[in-house]
Amino acid sequence: MFETVVVGADGSASAAEAVQQAIDLVKLTGGRLHIVSAYKPQQKLSSGDEFARSLDTGEVADSVLADLASRARTASVEAKIHGKAGSPADAICEVAAEVGADLIIVGNKGMKGVRRVLGSVPNSVAHQAPCSVLIAATT
Repeated sequence: MFETVVVGADGSASAAEAVQQAIDLVKLTGGRLHIVSAYKPQQKLSSGDEFARSLDTGEVADSVLADLASRARTASVEAKIHGKAGSPADAICEVAAEVGADLIIVGNKGMKGVRRVLGSVPNSVAHQAPCSVLIAATT
Protein backbone atom coordinates (compact mmCIF):
# COMPACT_ATOMS: atom_id res chain seq x y z
CA MET A 1 0.00 0.00 0.00
CA PHE A 2 1.04 3.63 -0.02
CA GLU A 3 3.30 4.05 3.00
CA THR A 4 5.10 7.24 2.01
CA VAL A 5 2.99 9.93 0.38
CA VAL A 6 4.19 13.27 -0.98
CA VAL A 7 1.74 16.07 -1.74
CA GLY A 8 2.40 19.41 -3.39
CA ALA A 9 0.94 22.62 -1.98
CA ASP A 10 1.08 26.25 -3.04
CA GLY A 11 -1.42 27.96 -0.77
CA SER A 12 -4.32 27.66 -3.24
CA ALA A 13 -7.71 26.13 -2.44
CA SER A 14 -6.98 23.38 -4.97
CA ALA A 15 -3.73 22.48 -3.22
CA ALA A 16 -5.42 22.55 0.19
CA GLU A 17 -7.94 20.01 -1.11
CA ALA A 18 -5.11 17.80 -2.45
CA VAL A 19 -3.45 17.96 0.97
CA GLN A 20 -6.71 17.03 2.67
CA GLN A 21 -7.07 14.01 0.38
CA ALA A 22 -3.47 13.04 1.17
CA ILE A 23 -4.17 13.36 4.90
CA ASP A 24 -7.25 11.16 4.56
CA LEU A 25 -5.30 8.50 2.64
CA VAL A 26 -2.35 8.48 5.04
CA LYS A 27 -4.71 8.25 7.99
CA LEU A 28 -6.24 5.10 6.44
CA THR A 29 -2.91 3.47 5.60
CA GLY A 30 -0.93 4.56 8.65
CA GLY A 31 1.76 5.89 6.36
CA ARG A 32 4.01 8.94 6.38
CA LEU A 33 3.07 12.28 4.82
CA HIS A 34 5.44 14.79 3.26
CA ILE A 35 4.08 18.18 2.17
CA VAL A 36 6.12 20.14 -0.39
CA SER A 37 5.93 23.80 -1.33
CA ALA A 38 8.22 25.34 -3.92
CA TYR A 39 9.23 28.98 -4.10
CA LYS A 40 11.18 31.14 -6.48
CA PRO A 41 13.83 33.14 -4.68
CA GLN A 42 13.64 36.84 -5.53
CA GLN A 43 16.71 38.94 -6.06
CA LYS A 44 17.21 41.44 -3.29
CA LEU A 45 16.44 45.00 -4.32
CA SER A 46 18.65 46.42 -1.59
CA SER A 47 20.35 45.11 1.52
CA GLY A 48 17.63 46.62 3.75
CA ASP A 49 14.62 45.36 1.79
CA GLU A 50 12.89 43.03 4.27
CA PHE A 51 10.21 41.93 1.79
CA ALA A 52 12.74 40.72 -0.78
CA ARG A 53 14.72 38.95 1.95
CA SER A 54 11.63 37.07 3.18
CA LEU A 55 10.90 35.77 -0.31
CA ASP A 56 14.55 34.76 -0.69
CA THR A 57 14.37 32.54 2.37
CA GLY A 58 11.10 30.89 1.43
CA GLU A 59 9.22 32.33 4.41
CA VAL A 60 5.98 32.46 2.42
CA ALA A 61 6.33 28.76 1.56
CA ASP A 62 7.21 28.01 5.19
CA SER A 63 4.04 29.75 6.36
CA VAL A 64 1.89 27.73 3.93
CA LEU A 65 3.61 24.53 5.03
CA ALA A 66 3.20 25.27 8.74
CA ASP A 67 -0.54 25.80 8.27
CA LEU A 68 -0.96 22.57 6.31
CA ALA A 69 1.13 20.57 8.81
CA SER A 70 -1.12 21.92 11.56
CA ARG A 71 -4.16 20.66 9.65
CA ALA A 72 -2.53 17.23 9.39
CA ARG A 73 -1.79 17.16 13.14
CA THR A 74 -5.41 18.08 13.84
CA ALA A 75 -6.36 14.94 11.89
CA SER A 76 -3.81 12.90 13.93
CA VAL A 77 -1.39 12.62 11.00
CA GLU A 78 2.23 13.65 11.42
CA ALA A 79 3.53 15.50 8.38
CA LYS A 80 7.07 16.45 7.44
CA ILE A 81 7.30 19.68 5.52
CA HIS A 82 9.68 20.62 2.72
CA GLY A 83 10.14 24.13 1.34
CA LYS A 84 12.31 24.03 -1.78
CA ALA A 85 13.55 26.65 -4.18
CA GLY A 86 12.73 25.84 -7.78
CA SER A 87 9.84 24.80 -9.95
CA PRO A 88 6.93 23.09 -8.20
CA ALA A 89 7.07 19.91 -10.27
CA ASP A 90 10.83 19.55 -9.79
CA ALA A 91 10.57 20.18 -6.04
CA ILE A 92 7.78 17.63 -5.61
CA CYS A 93 9.61 14.96 -7.59
CA GLU A 94 12.93 15.65 -5.83
CA VAL A 95 11.35 15.21 -2.41
CA ALA A 96 9.55 12.06 -3.60
CA ALA A 97 12.89 10.58 -4.69
CA GLU A 98 14.65 11.68 -1.49
CA VAL A 99 12.06 10.09 0.83
CA GLY A 100 11.38 6.98 -1.29
CA ALA A 101 7.74 7.91 -1.88
CA ASP A 102 5.22 5.33 -3.01
CA LEU A 103 2.75 7.99 -4.17
CA ILE A 104 2.62 11.66 -5.13
CA ILE A 105 -0.68 13.50 -4.88
CA VAL A 106 -1.29 16.76 -6.75
CA GLY A 107 -4.45 18.71 -7.46
CA ASN A 108 -5.83 18.91 -10.98
CA LYS A 109 -5.56 22.70 -11.21
CA GLY A 110 -4.18 23.57 -14.65
CA MET A 111 -5.30 20.33 -16.30
CA LYS A 112 -7.74 22.05 -18.67
CA GLY A 113 -7.28 24.19 -21.73
CA VAL A 114 -3.98 25.53 -23.00
CA ARG A 115 -2.10 24.99 -19.71
CA ARG A 116 -2.63 21.23 -20.09
CA VAL A 117 -0.87 21.31 -23.46
CA LEU A 118 1.85 23.80 -22.54
CA GLY A 119 2.60 22.30 -19.18
CA SER A 120 1.04 22.34 -15.77
CA VAL A 121 2.34 21.11 -12.45
CA PRO A 122 0.19 17.92 -12.46
CA ASN A 123 1.21 17.15 -16.04
CA SER A 124 4.90 17.76 -15.34
CA VAL A 125 4.82 15.68 -12.16
CA ALA A 126 3.10 12.82 -13.98
CA HIS A 127 5.87 12.77 -16.59
CA GLN A 128 8.86 12.89 -14.26
CA ALA A 129 7.67 11.23 -11.04
CA PRO A 130 9.77 8.43 -9.51
CA CYS A 131 6.60 6.71 -8.24
CA SER A 132 2.83 6.48 -8.75
CA VAL A 133 0.92 9.74 -9.12
CA LEU A 134 -2.65 10.55 -8.09
CA ILE A 135 -4.08 13.65 -9.72
CA ALA A 136 -6.88 14.51 -7.33
CA ALA A 137 -10.09 16.20 -8.47
CA THR A 138 -9.76 19.51 -6.64
CA THR A 139 -11.28 22.09 -8.99
